[in-house]
Amino acid sequence: MRTDWLPAKRELQIAMAKNWCNVLKRAAAAWGVPPAVPAELAALCAAAEEALEEALSSSRTAVITARCKECFDKLTAKMRDIKRRYFLTPPLADADYVELGLKERDKTSTPVPAPAAQAEADLTFPGIHMVELKRIRPVSGAAPDGGSGCRVRVFWGLTGPAASGDKFRVTETPKSGNDLPHSKVTRRRKELFDFDGESGNTVYFCLRYENPSGEDGPFGPILKAVIP
Repeated sequence: MRTDWLPAKRELQIAMAKNWCNVLKRAAAAWGVPPAVPAELAALCAAAEEALEEALSSSRTAVITARCKECFDKLTAKMRDIKRRYFLTPPLADADYVELGLKERDKTSTPVPAPAAQAEADLTFPGIHMVELKRIRPVSGAAPDGGSGCRVRVFWGLTGPAASGDKFRVTETPKSGNDLPHSKVTRRRKELFDFDGESGNTVYFCLRYENPSGEDGPFGPILKAVIP
């Protein structure tokens, strides 16, 4: 099933481009489209139409065919750029999309499932009192299943006596991230922690995915290390 909004046939691509030129004569200013944009689209459309006529004629050669492809590549690239820049947000209304030959915007929000996978990472020690989580990833390579905006929340806690910089300490072996006092969100695949003054104490980490709606996935395994 073809889902691309751009017609596959070149004749229909030209027809759509011409229609856009006509619509933009009326609406370019209201939609924030610079005057140079419809002018460039019209020029590319005219060049593509001329190249297509030549390619369909009896005088067609390999050079003419290549030129025709190049003209349509430029035209369709420009159309995709215009749609991406100017046709995806208000002030366009549904009637404008219909006039442009595009599908109306889908107003139905698609539910995003809660993440299903657990998260884990490797522990490395790049320097004194430094601990780094590297290769943050789903356990066993499974997908987070929480949508494209899925992020990771890192929980951690330290053993040892309370200090001015960290008064909340772990006194028992944690069973999950809920037993760890600190957390932060990351979208990176690595996170560096500087535990200055904590050398010799133990740090525990536990990770879990969160989706854009704030729904939590299951906690991953407890990670444990002695701070160098």
